[in-house]
Amino acid sequence: MQVQVNKLSPVLIEFDVEVAADRVSSEIEKAFTAVAKNARIRGFRPGKAPRGVLKSMFGARIAADVAQRLVDETFPQAVSSQNVQPVSSPAIEPQSVEDKKPFSYKARFEIVPAIESVKYDGLAAKRPKVAVKDEQINEQLERLRREHSTLEPPKTERAAAKGDVVTIDFSIEVDGKVIEDAGATDFPAELGAGVLLVAIEEALVGKKPGDVAEAKHEMPAQHPHPKLKGKAATFKLTLKDIKERVLPDLDDEFAKDLGEFATLEDLKKDITARIEKQLKESSDNAVAEQLVVELVRANPIPLPPSLVERQMQLTQQEIMSQARRQGQSPAGLGDELRQKVQADSEVKVCAGLLMAEIAKKEQIKIGEAEIEEGLVELAEQSGKNVAKLRAEYRDQKKREMLIGMILENKVLDIIEAKAQIVDDVPTEEEAK
Repeated sequence: MQVQVNKLSPVLIEFDVEVAADRVSSEIEKAFTAVAKNARIRGFRPGKAPRGVLKSMFGARIAADVAQRLVDETFPQAVSSQNVQPVSSPAIEPQSVEDKKPFSYKARFEIVPAIESVKYDGLAAKRPKVAVKDEQINEQLERLRREHSTLEPPKTERAAAKGDVVTIDFSIEVDGKVIEDAGATDFPAELGAGVLLVAIEEALVGKKPGDVAEAKHEMPAQHPHPKLKGKAATFKLTLKDIKERVLPDLDDEFAKDLGEFATLEDLKKDITARIEKQLKESSDNAVAEQLVVELVRANPIPLPPSLVERQMQLTQQEIMSQARRQGQSPAGLGDELRQKVQADSEVKVCAGLLMAEIAKKEQIKIGEAEIEEGLVELAEQSGKNVAKLRAEYRDQKKREMLIGMILENKVLDIIEAKAQIVDDVPTEEEAK
């Protein structure tokens, strides 16, 4: 087998591969023998049909099969012999297959660019300050109070107000006709929590149990109910019940009721420690993101378009999934968002290639001990059982993904150790 290499660009290469005539003849002979054994041709016993008859009936198919087999077998050998790393499937242009003649084909594909050196000493970054504010602690305390609140009827009869949890019946009309399967009975909702449409909340505030109200709203064109898409809907409302949320007092007894703390001060210290940990992780992530951007800026390299496109698809899928989780109807990316996704994808691809090169230079190896450590850390972050994760990550693709994450973290540690990182000083306004 002979391979001629044509470098079309730093990331695009073309092989001219020629397979020797004797190998071609051998493959053709094997193919005809296999066909002869299985072919059912009128007038001939199995395996006894003349070569000429087989060629006239199956010649084109055999030639195509032989060409495909020769490409499948020789292309990996050609890649290995030239020491290149493909990142896309090859576009193959085969010549015709003829007995006792060499077979040749062109294979065009993208490769990882050659990176002679990577500059990663002295990259600059600012580390955001880790400082827990009183309002952050108070916000968490209020969240806990709310989680442990009770719903009770108002002590005296009154109208509904923001913060109340109401129970309502409602029907929906379009053009004066009730949409039978669009209403609900005994529907609970908290006024002011954003669960109900603004028009409905405004109609209910100030009403007492037994009162009826009406609200109008233009339904969105992507509404899931076919009879409500883009329609002007009228909501007929009946307020059935009002309950007010009663928050527990913020004292030592409340802290004890949570089961872990002797005093309110102990609870505050625990909240402070947890917020501090989150802020530190956020600060570390911010430093890592800055260093990645600086690494890419300091080392411009050509990028394989297929890798960038693949990363863009992954990012777009993530955006769509997030939209669905938030109850939104995902639409295609607009021009501005697509440009941002492309720019971010180029940074990620470039950083990945550079970090792989740094890992080679630093001779970073990921063994079983590092993988186990990564699984333990992943279990802590996700709350999953480490034994289950261990079984889950026996899957080859997931295991490779985990190894890649561990490798990336180790490279980032090396870059950070060599970086010039200064604490970010807040502005005077921020300090106030």
